[in-house]
Order: sequence, then C-alpha cells, then structure tokens
Amino acid sequence: MAKIELSRPVLICLYGYPGSGKSYLSRNLSNEIRLAQVSADRIRNELFQNPRYDSQENAIVTHLMDYMSEEFLNAGVSMVYDTNALRVAQRRKLRELARKHKAEYLLIWIQVDLETAFLRTQDRDRRTMDDRYAEPQTKSTFDRQLSGMQNPEGEDYLVISGKHTFSTQKNLIINRLYQLGLLGSDTVQHKVAMPDLINLVPNPQAGRVDFSRRNITIS
Repeated sequence: MAKIELSRPVLICLYGYPGSGKSYLSRNLSNEIRLAQVSADRIRNELFQNPRYDSQENAIVTHLMDYMSEEFLNAGVSMVYDTNALRVAQRRKLRELARKHKAEYLLIWIQVDLETAFLRTQDRDRRTMDDRYAEPQTKSTFDRQLSGMQNPEGEDYLVISGKHTFSTQKNLIINRLYQLGLLGSDTVQHKVAMPDLINLVPNPQAGRVDFSRRNITIS
C-alpha cells in the first residue's frame, strides 16, 4: 500500500503519560505516512546493553535524537519525534527546529486515564515492537515521570484518545494535516476511514436481485 505523501515536511511531537500509546501511534503513523520515526527507546537500547535511564544517559539519547531530527528536516523528510516531550522548553526547541527548516510542527497530546496508563506499563509484551524497548516502570518511576510533565498551555496541539483504535486516531491526524495545508482534499477522502455499509439486499444470482426474499419496497 502506497504511503501518504505530504506536500512539505512536518515534525510531529508526542505528549502523554507513560503507557498512553505514543510508540503505538508513532509506529502506525510511519506505516501510513512517508515519515521517519526517531525513537528514544530504540536508540537507547541500541547504545546501551543495560540502560540505566539516568540523566547522563538521557542527555546522550536526546542529543542523538536532536541530531537525527536536524538531519531529516534539513533533507526535507517528515518525522515523528518518538519520545515524551515532557517539558515546555523541550517542545519550544522542537518548534524552533521545525521553523528553522521551514517545516510544519504538530504536537499530539495522547490522553488516557492514569489507571489505564499505569496498568499498560505493567502489562508490556516484550515480543511486540511497541513494548520491546519500552522503559520498565514501577509505581515510583511512573509517578516521578508524571511529576516532571508540563501540560501544554498556550500551545497549539491536537488531542486524541489513547483508548481509540489507530483508525480513529489516524482520521483526526489526517484532518489536522489537511488543515495545515499538507494534504489535498482528495487524499483525505481516500484515506479517512468511513463506517462500513451494510448490504441489506443480498445478490443470490449474478446480475440479479430477488426482491421477494426481503420485505423491502423500492419506489
């Protein structure tokens, strides 16, 4: 299946609780839209055999993510910054990076209740792509990350539910990309999922419909 082509590059930034579904969304977006997925969890596990998740290690991972983001945007390639953009200053830096390279910036806030988010972190399936590299969480590390989060205030962002299917999430994102002028209306019409239609009248014979089989009157 051909991927969606954007008219100019975009930097997609993610925000949400641990377990809200950021990696799930990032992976599926990169399967649907022609963009690069820059994953902090993947980079960390490639660099460190036994990650410590301390400040020094975080700085190295962030530096490499920023370098890769700079290179992609400089080459005109759209990308999703697959980590939790916790702080206002971090998101400001990413907005400025997008502006520097004449790319659009889209902040997606994935919202889910705290109980669901924490339970998801305790029920990781390490055999799946989304969970394989995720940081192990205890209640204390989960709460510590929450304490460091700064909700977007005065920032432009798109809210999606972390409990919805990707099909529903994709519809919202495609519509926002259309509003940003990155997609044409024809692409939106073809790529936005429509509700399934129920065929009330079966076709028992090729080319013929036996209307006597159903109590349906067509006038």
